[in-house]
Amino acid sequence: MSDRTEDIAVALFGELFMADQLARNRLSKVLPKGMELSHFSVLNHLARSEQEKTPAQLARSFHVTRGAMTNTLAKLEWAGHIHIRPDWDDARRKFVAISPAGKAARDAAVQAIAPVIGQLVSQIGADRVRGALSVLREMRGLLEQGGGR
Repeated sequence: MSDRTEDIAVALFGELFMADQLARNRLSKVLPKGMELSHFSVLNHLARSEQEKTPAQLARSFHVTRGAMTNTLAKLEWAGHIHIRPDWDDARRKFVAISPAGKAARDAAVQAIAPVIGQLVSQIGADRVRGALSVLREMRGLLEQGGGR
């Protein structure tokens, strides 16, 4: 890798990490009381997919351990935001679905964070953000495949 490419790579990941930290901090402050970003992420995923998922599928989707996902799911179930049911064909597996209360909590969170993100998009410009999205999605896909080794 050339020095120029390495400098770009280091600058890119530095900006990504800092933007991630700042976004998490800003969004955490506007989420409904008691909701964490991990809770919102799971609720948003379930709401958008509109189908049950196993805890293992959710852990893979979010690139976290099963233990971490189990902890998040326990908190969401306690809050009444999800339903966890056994797999009737395989008692070792469970299925997770968003509850009506979970959909309402997710919608309230979207209403809270939309102005923050919307303001950023307005300031940067929708076309520029759209262009950045395609690059970020490609990077994510390559990283998920083990690219960049």
